[in-house]
Amino acid sequence: MPLTTAQAMAAFLADWVTPTEKQQADVSVKRQSAAGYIAEAFPQSSDLPMRRVILIGSAARGTLIRPVDDIDVMAEFINKDRVFEKYRNNSTAFLQRIRSALNAKTAIKEIGARGQAVRLFYVNGPHVDIAPVFKWSQAGYALPSGDGGWMTTDPEAQAAWFIQRKAQVGEALTGVIKLLKRWNAVHSKRMQSYHLEISVSKTFSAVGTDYRAALEKYFEWAPRNLDVEDPAGHSGMLSSYLTRAAREALVNRFEEAAQRANRAIEAEASGNHPEAKRLWRVELGDEFPTG
Repeated sequence: MPLTTAQAMAAFLADWVTPTEKQQADVSVKRQSAAGYIAEAFPQSSDLPMRRVILIGSAARGTLIRPVDDIDVMAEFINKDRVFEKYRNNSTAFLQRIRSALNAKTAIKEIGARGQAVRLFYVNGPHVDIAPVFKWSQAGYALPSGDGGWMTTDPEAQAAWFIQRKAQVGEALTGVIKLLKRWNAVHSKRMQSYHLEISVSKTFSAVGTDYRAALEKYFEWAPRNLDVEDPAGHSGMLSSYLTRAAREALVNRFEEAAQRANRAIEAEASGNHPEAKRLWRVELGDEFPTG
């Protein structure tokens, strides 16, 4: 029997957007492996000992979607004997030291230092981006900024904010975010992933499991909710990367998506599920069920 539009959306989220159990297990294994590699390369006897490695980013917040291309972990190092001062003016050297040490301690053939992180390249499954940090004496962590200096980040504060926000808005917020991340991926990835997550989280005061209505409302409201700040208070305005032309193109895409979503909801309300599913497929990708 053909799926209703609601059933098709739920099946799409579960079967094509949310990572499989195998993919989730791979994320866990690779986080543990990264922690083991770093612990071996930087033991407590080192002048740069590792304190801990934690999962951060979308994988930690539960908003990871397929394909799982990479996962983020944060490696915190102990400022033993003020070792941070050695790299205060050259965070690039700090990254290169970590990269070289991991090259010597793992069987991974390719390890790169890219801007703010060290990447473990895997032949199969997601790569691992290691964000190496020192704890500031105040809030947050010192992270290489990509230009030799340092910036402040706090993924734990970001995660805590998201947990609190989800408690206020509703557990279905995670599903809405994943569907919108899929939409963004289908349509040129005009928004950076974290910016999109925070924009969605701050747009809604409440959200239920009617994902079609939530998507339509976000498309309608998003142009007024692009300028959101990092809730941890360190990264400033998350929309700052958008040029005027890029913002105009994004707003136009939202308007087009809102119109199509509205037509899909009208079609569903009139009982025309094939047309509703066809319209959602245009916005969410070819895997969206039409049967």
